[in-house]
Amino acid sequence: MLLPNVAATTTELWPSISNALMSPWRHTTSLPARRSVASKDTLKENKAAEPHQAAELQLPGFLQKVDLTSFSRPRFSAMAPITAQATISNMGRVGLHAVNPILRHPYFQPRASTPSSFMRSFSTSSGILSSRGISSLGPFSVQRRAFGSSNGISRNQLATLEESANRNPGNANAQNAFYQLLLRANMPAILVERYQSGRFATSPATNDAYQRALAMLGASATQAANAPGAMNGNFGRTQWPSYEQGIANAAVAGSANAGNPMGHKGEPIHVIVQESTRSTIFHWVKFLAIFIVTTYLCFALVTIAIEAFSTFRRGGPNSKQDSEVKAEKQNTRFQDVHGCDEAKEELQEVVEFLKNPEKFSDLGAKLPKGVLLVGPPGTGKTLLARAVAGEAGVPFFYMSGSEFDEIFVGVGAKRVRELFTAAKNKSPAIVFIDELDAIGGKRNPRDQAHAKQTLNQLLTELDGFDQDSKIIIIGATNLPKMLDKALTRPGRFDRHVNVDLPDVRGRIAILKHHAKKIKVSPDVDLEAIAARCPGQSGAELENMLNVAALRASRAKASFVSKQDMEWAYDRVTMGSERKSMVITEKEKEMTAYHEAGHALVQLFDKESSNTLYKVTILPKGPSLGHTAQLPQMDKYSYTAAEYMSNIRVALGGKMAEELRYGGDRVTSGVSSDLERATDLGFMMVTLFGMSTALGPVEYGRRYDNLSSETKAAIEGEVRKTIGKSYEDVRKLLTEKRSELDLLAKALVQYETLDKSEVEKVIRGESLPGRITAPKGPMRLPIPQQAPTPPGLGGVHQPQPPETPAPPAAAAADTSRTDG
Repeated sequence: MLLPNVAATTTELWPSISNALMSPWRHTTSLPARRSVASKDTLKENKAAEPHQAAELQLPGFLQKVDLTSFSRPRFSAMAPITAQATISNMGRVGLHAVNPILRHPYFQPRASTPSSFMRSFSTSSGILSSRGISSLGPFSVQRRAFGSSNGISRNQLATLEESANRNPGNANAQNAFYQLLLRANMPAILVERYQSGRFATSPATNDAYQRALAMLGASATQAANAPGAMNGNFGRTQWPSYEQGIANAAVAGSANAGNPMGHKGEPIHVIVQESTRSTIFHWVKFLAIFIVTTYLCFALVTIAIEAFSTFRRGGPNSKQDSEVKAEKQNTRFQDVHGCDEAKEELQEVVEFLKNPEKFSDLGAKLPKGVLLVGPPGTGKTLLARAVAGEAGVPFFYMSGSEFDEIFVGVGAKRVRELFTAAKNKSPAIVFIDELDAIGGKRNPRDQAHAKQTLNQLLTELDGFDQDSKIIIIGATNLPKMLDKALTRPGRFDRHVNVDLPDVRGRIAILKHHAKKIKVSPDVDLEAIAARCPGQSGAELENMLNVAALRASRAKASFVSKQDMEWAYDRVTMGSERKSMVITEKEKEMTAYHEAGHALVQLFDKESSNTLYKVTILPKGPSLGHTAQLPQMDKYSYTAAEYMSNIRVALGGKMAEELRYGGDRVTSGVSSDLERATDLGFMMVTLFGMSTALGPVEYGRRYDNLSSETKAAIEGEVRKTIGKSYEDVRKLLTEKRSELDLLAKALVQYETLDKSEVEKVIRGESLPGRITAPKGPMRLPIPQQAPTPPGLGGVHQPQPPETPAPPAAAAADTSRTDG
């Protein structure tokens, strides 16, 4: 037991001690010549290359005077001859398969998943008697083998040194001691496999042992040098089978492969590296991440390039410069503005201040810095601002509220600064901001900071100049309630000028002003046209004159006639005619009775504040027919009786259909009439306090918060109001049933009648000079030889009814719409 203890304690000195102690017994323990798979030439080369370390061996000082023979004793297990029976009896099934020459043929190879390196270890060394077990030693997984005796080396020695080497994977000396013992035990395959695993430390001594092992296996030093990772120990697990297969082939083929070693140019090594699932997933995730980031960056760069190019284009000679706001010289005067005399009077003070500021400064008076023009669209707010600049003869800076903000943050604030800077350089001047609510809306705490920059800059500029700078800020909006309170406080836009819709005198003045620009026939009565256009703005009146002029131009007329003006009025108020719409005779008759009911109630209701203007069954706009009525004068307030009259007029069409066709034959064209009647009744009850049951209480704005009992009471009053009006209409039309039939028949015959013609028809008089409409339903043209529908085979199929489905409902005053 002395030798194992010495080897365990002095690992570095073990090779020298072992060789010295075993040298006297080599002649007795040497076995008969082993069968080598290498040729004699190869053995000679290996012997010549092997260093003669035994001849040059020197013992340490403490062993030179020791009698080495005293350590020797019979080693029967080592000296026992190795027989085939003993070897085969100790070999496992896998080892027998590996050394069987018959099973080496490809057709007899085992199909088990046993590693090839495991099988080759049996074919190259007969000292391994059992399979390998895997044990864990520190961070490494090492192999433990069961060794037999070979060349006088006992299995205990091999096991002891292997255990020592496994415990010290980073100690190159321990590895070298184990490698030397493996070489002496004629187990080079195990040495090569252990060295190539890359898990143990290396040194020049271990590299030399590895070269000797390759030489013993029949592989040349060139082959080892060309093998990837042979000297650095960086073998991958997927590369081990390829190298072990080359070593096994060299050992089996013998000298035939010694001249053409593995890894040579003529016999390259083919290595296939198979990645794990985790590695594959990682590669795909990495690829997708790189692709997404690259795509995003490309889109961002393209967007930046496009915006930069657009910015450069805006800076061209024909474009509007952001850094320069140009002033305009106005030729508009107050005499060009009509229909808003009160607004002109208030703005006259601004003109006088710009012309003669000393007139106000002598008494210490100060005009407001900002003037806010408030009114519906089309009433002339922009025209008034231009007229102020034209009357004062000062530069006019115009910008719309939508021109300040763009996609870039800070552009709006920058343009506000540039606008006021340019105005200060041109003072006295007028700065006009149209649609002020676009940038001056109420601020919300939830808004982003950049959304408030434009308004904050505008407020700063309004406070930043004195009244002596002679700059007047004029803003225009049709939504004054949406403006921020900080913008309308005193010292900023504190003067509000209302520009309302024109009255009848204003409409007459507007029509006469625009009629100067076109050739109007003397028979055109502009005052009559203005009287029947209540609620229309100056822009709408100008558009009506333009439509009449366009119609006269298409007809190549010399003047705009009365018929052109009538046609333009109907086009603007009732919509354009749908001449291509197909209507059957029955549908025309139903529409005629519906419109006749509206017209008769309007004509005979004494409480009505409106007069009948025209009735037609031609489809115009969204309706199938239309009954137009005109107010006797501009009216701004209505009584309960007048509201009830309007409800009765709206219900006249439904009652006429019920009297003619029955209650179950009333069409869906009454939907818009019922909607209008219900709205009027609801406003009477909730907004105007016209219900005796609920009293003078306003419920409209808080209707959603009312109790269910109050809501039920309101709905009951609305139903009661409409029901009473419906019975009044029934009584009126029942008395006028003959007039209803006459008027409906005349509408089918003439399609359109005005008030005078309606009065003649219900008196039974004829209408000389009127062209009657063709009888029969209007149909689409059908080709002479209609093609046979595919798949019918010429068999007659039932046709759908001639009456088409009614179109969708749409709101129209006293008009019949299907829906």
